[in-house]
Amino acid sequence: MSLKWKLIWPAATSALLILIALAASPVPALIAGHVRSGLLMVVAVALAVLLVVIGAVSELRVCRPLRAILHTFENATIPNATGRAADEVQAVQRAAGALRDKAEALGQALNAAEAKRLALAAELQYSEERYVLAMRIADDGPWEWNLQTNEFVLSTRWKCMLGYGDDEFLDSLENWRAHIHPLDLAGVDATLQCQLVGQERQFEQQFRLLHRDGRYRWISSLGTVIRHASGKPLRLVALDTDITRVKHIESVLQHIVEGTAGMGGEAFFRALVRHFAAALDVPCAFITECDGWPPKNARTLAYWLRDDFRENIEFELAGTPCEAVYSNGHPIFHASGVGKLFPRDKAYESYYGIPIFGTRGEVIGHMAFFNDREMKEQDVLIDAVYKIFTTRAAAEIERKAALDRLSHSSFPNGPDASGIEYAPRSVSNVTNM
Repeated sequence: MSLKWKLIWPAATSALLILIALAASPVPALIAGHVRSGLLMVVAVALAVLLVVIGAVSELRVCRPLRAILHTFENATIPNATGRAADEVQAVQRAAGALRDKAEALGQALNAAEAKRLALAAELQYSEERYVLAMRIADDGPWEWNLQTNEFVLSTRWKCMLGYGDDEFLDSLENWRAHIHPLDLAGVDATLQCQLVGQERQFEQQFRLLHRDGRYRWISSLGTVIRHASGKPLRLVALDTDITRVKHIESVLQHIVEGTAGMGGEAFFRALVRHFAAALDVPCAFITECDGWPPKNARTLAYWLRDDFRENIEFELAGTPCEAVYSNGHPIFHASGVGKLFPRDKAYESYYGIPIFGTRGEVIGHMAFFNDREMKEQDVLIDAVYKIFTTRAAAEIERKAALDRLSHSSFPNGPDASGIEYAPRSVSNVTNM
């Protein structure tokens, strides 16, 4: 039964009962015959009109709005929203329940999607942070030259490589050329002109660029020319890499190898510390050997201090940064504050020590460098460079020890086999010379 009839049915029943009551109940004598029948007819008509009004109002004010709501639910594609409902009210209740269930399901799906979005956002942020960090520590900077518009674009990373901010270096070909070392400018121009005129796509050039600090940086530029199908050059794109440290290492290696070539014994040790001191620009450099294990004292085999060789000394390791080199068996680096950590060496600010290993793997000596100003990691050569020379130094130390044993067994109080009598002076530290 529809809702409208459920609303009309009580009123119709009441009207029928009223008519029955009027027809069956006793009435005064005056109301008799046709008068009684007329009265019942009037009441019946009035009740009928009332029922029609109730039906019309129910249809307009209740049933039609409910059917409109049900039609909305059907358009929302909610399966089994109304089903086999008894009336419109029940159908709306079922549709509202189905809509509530669907809203809960959508809410759960939305929460899951939000959680996934947050996870992806965190992963993206982590990737971006890694990219930014990689770009910060990288020594690469791209640039581009549009040959059609003559627009020259230098990336932020390229400018940072020379110590400039993005707004502190003008993007122009003239400004770029102005920072090239005068001795390298002709070669760079010739390379670019050759690439633009010729048909080769890639080029590589090494030259020096002026840093903001006033020093030149060695740059390796690897680029390519983008051409039209006709062969006309359109753009030139390149990636510049700071190879200053590589060049420095090459120069140091060549300098030290040339300086120690053909030398042995004390001459090798002296040449080694002198050339390393010059390469690292430090005022104090020395190489030592030790006796016994664990060592308590170390003896210098060559001692360079402030542009000159000094007399070899023997010093106690305790209270010096050299002690950790022997005990730990790996390089020790103090970029600053070495004088505060080790008051015996208060004259210096930084320190770098490298162990020298014997053939049996034990530490038999070390090479050390003191500086009176702060040392940065980029100023210190890579360990592989030192290993080349500490290996050679280890062979010389072991050869010297063997000669000393042979000499002492033959001449207990005489000079060693090389003719040099070794008598180091004992001092408390290496900075009091």
